Amino acid sequence: MDTAALRAADRRTLWHPFTQQRGWEDEEPPILIEAAEGTTLIDTDGRAYIDGVSSLWCNVHGHRHPLIDAAVRDQLDRVAHTTMLGLSHPRAVELAARLIDLAPPGLTRVFYSDSGSTAVEVALKMAYQQWVHGGEPQRTRFVCLRDAYHGDTIGSVSVGGIDLFHHAFAPLLFEAHQVEPGDVEELAAVLREHADRIAAVVLEPLVQGAAGIRVHPPGYLRAVRALTREHGIPLICDEVATGFGRTGTMLACEQEDVAPDLVCLAKGLTGGYLPLAATLATEELYAAFLGAFEDLKTFFHGHTYTGNPLACAAALATLDVFEQERTLERLQPKIALLRALLEREVAPLESVAEVRQRGFMVGIELTDFPLADRMGHQVTLAARRRGAIVRPLGDVVVLMPPLAIDEADLRRLVEITGAAIAEATGAARSWARAA
Repeated sequence: MDTAALRAADRRTLWHPFTQQRGWEDEEPPILIEAAEGTTLIDTDGRAYIDGVSSLWCNVHGHRHPLIDAAVRDQLDRVAHTTMLGLSHPRAVELAARLIDLAPPGLTRVFYSDSGSTAVEVALKMAYQQWVHGGEPQRTRFVCLRDAYHGDTIGSVSVGGIDLFHHAFAPLLFEAHQVEPGDVEELAAVLREHADRIAAVVLEPLVQGAAGIRVHPPGYLRAVRALTREHGIPLICDEVATGFGRTGTMLACEQEDVAPDLVCLAKGLTGGYLPLAATLATEELYAAFLGAFEDLKTFFHGHTYTGNPLACAAALATLDVFEQERTLERLQPKIALLRALLEREVAPLESVAEVRQRGFMVGIELTDFPLADRMGHQVTLAARRRGAIVRPLGDVVVLMPPLAIDEADLRRLVEITGAAIAEATGAARSWARAA
């Protein structure tokens, strides 16, 4: 099909995620990405765009990285997929060992799934089932943060706190206590009152991604870990968005020297190549599931593509690139540059209420605009016309480029974002004055 036919077929046949389809059908023709190179996306008309959101926060080393490409091709010559139910394969074993090496102390077991949502779902079920095996089945509640987002499966939605995404499903959800991010005393009070009913505490360490890049105060994660230890309650760290360098270290929990009981990984795990997730658990938690077959202590959970060999090969190559290209070391000056660029190009804009940054995670909150204006989306469209892909969370414009972006493109990305905000919000104010 030519581009026009593809666009027509898209509007006729597809249902896009997190998208009001009526708006999709009425607005500018959709961009169809056909190719990529490094940190640049290329559409069917040959136009190039900076990938300012890492293809939804997952691309790490850029598109078409030769080492990752070669690893996937090599695996294709062996086997593309084989089940891990009753079987194993070398890439899954090798990757598990690598993940345990980079994880905080005490995490010794790796359970594979296929997305961030499922990684969290696995962790929630593991946390609850280990209490059942220990004779405390009443522990059916979880503690999460307000405005939390941990995925879109029913369990992960139950520990979510964004009404826009989650309210419609409220009748289907299990009970969770929501506490204010950064408020240690509120968490302490909830744990004191409900400790014997709580299965686990779950949070994104250091920064909440889909909440609008909401950054936690220093020491908060460490305080949460201390409280969960005091009450003997497992801590689940959802590192789906924050892991693999996004906050400046391989995992965010490293920065406060926190070792959780369960860690959830996805997104950057394969460098943005293939769906793969992992839930890492302590040996103590793992041991709660051991017993005779007739004891029925098995963790009855799995996925068809659990530990897919192609995805594991891509993940192993991604970790190799981290080492060979010294990705984290080379990221530090870019984090500082990004901060300086935001302070100069974006923060002074009249329509910017706040700029939040943790490492390579940035949320630019716009001043109040009517919901119907879809101002964050208007900024996105203006940025596209200038050659960059960014994505809003409501009226928070998110920047999360691949870690491999060079300084020239980083400068251009921030300049485009500032210009797009000025254009979109300036036009809205002009319309308001005219009205």
